[in-house]
Amino acid sequence: MDKALNYLSLARKGGMAELGEEPAGAAARAHKAYAILVAGDASDHTWRRALAFAEGTEQQVLRLCYTKEEMGMATGRESLAIAAITDVQMATALVKALTPPEKYQKALEVLAGKSQKARKRQAEARAHKRNVRMGKKK
Repeated sequence: MDKALNYLSLARKGGMAELGEEPAGAAARAHKAYAILVAGDASDHTWRRALAFAEGTEQQVLRLCYTKEEMGMATGRESLAIAAITDVQMATALVKALTPPEKYQKALEVLAGKSQKARKRQAEARAHKRNVRMGKKK
């Protein structure tokens, strides 16, 4: 299996993916999706729906080279036309693994920036927790 499909599989197993049109749409409308992935052989209607889900946000909508069957196989389904990745680091890793890389460069730049901000927030939260435990006040 392809590396990007492995990331999709890991995202599903880790609870970081919403699979199918309705769950992916709900995640996008709740601003929890970082990447909305659409199978290459999905209908134009599905593609337009994915674009509408992310309209006006920085959520990245990507049409992949994989078929619905390939995406389905990676996620334990027969077929999968659309999925939303709800973890920024997982979305970044998945997009980095896509080929050709230049096709997904803009999405990767946006996700890399969001990923960097998330890591900074996590480090600040750990530092705050450490300071609270030590009885220090800021």
